[in-house]
Amino acid sequence: MAMRALYNEIRAMKVREVPAYLKPRLTWSNVKKSTDQAVDRYIEKYIETSSVDPLFHVCFGGMAFSYLVGLPQERRHLEHLEKHGGH
Repeated sequence: MAMRALYNEIRAMKVREVPAYLKPRLTWSNVKKSTDQAVDRYIEKYIETSSVDPLFHVCFGGMAFSYLVGLPQERRHLEHLEKHGGH
């Protein structure tokens, strides 16, 4: 919801106005406060309710992370195969 509101505010601006709009909102204290609030909401929604969803989040997050880490190697391998034709 917050991202949608931010997008709607930025959408009406000119490109030159965006950095001046974002700079005060991207201070270390604001980022830290927003992160703390997000973690508190996550704990309240999933951990305190004994939900199994955090396990799924860890599994799918780990899978996505491992895919992204291995992607450059896989791309190099496929490029090599295309270049030299097969094995």
